[in-house]
Amino acid sequence: MTLGLDTSVIVRLLTGQPPEICAISRERLLRELQLGHRVVATDLALIEAFYAATHHYHLDPDAVRASLVQMLGSGLVSAEPGSGALAAMADTKGRAGLADRVIHNRHRELGAVTLTLDQAQGELPGAEYLLRK
Repeated sequence: MTLGLDTSVIVRLLTGQPPEICAISRERLLRELQLGHRVVATDLALIEAFYAATHHYHLDPDAVRASLVQMLGSGLVSAEPGSGALAAMADTKGRAGLADRVIHNRHRELGAVTLTLDQAQGELPGAEYLLRK
C-alpha cells in the first residue's frame, strides 16, 4: 500500500502542533513503515506545508526547508516519483522561491523549458525570462 500525505499531516509533523495530533500522525507513519508500506508527499502538499509553516506558524523559511529535506531523506516519507521537490528545497542559490523552483524542476524533468515573466525564476538554468532584453 502507498499512502499520500495531505498538507495538514506534513504541517503537524513540521510544527509539532498541536502535540496530540502530531503524535497521532507520527505513530501512523511509523506503523506504515513497520508494515513496509510507502508514504509519499506530492510537490503540491510540500509547497503548501512550507507556506503554512512559514506564514501561519511564523517559522523560519530556511529551518522549514531543512526540516522538509530531512523528512524526505529520512526513509519514512519520500517525494512523489519524478518530483523535483527535494532538489528544489535543497537549492537555495538565486532569488527564485520554493514554489517557482519546484515548478521549474518539474518542467526540466519533463524535458521542457520554463517560460516565465518572473525575473527571479527566469534566472534558473534552463528557464526563459520572456521580458529579457
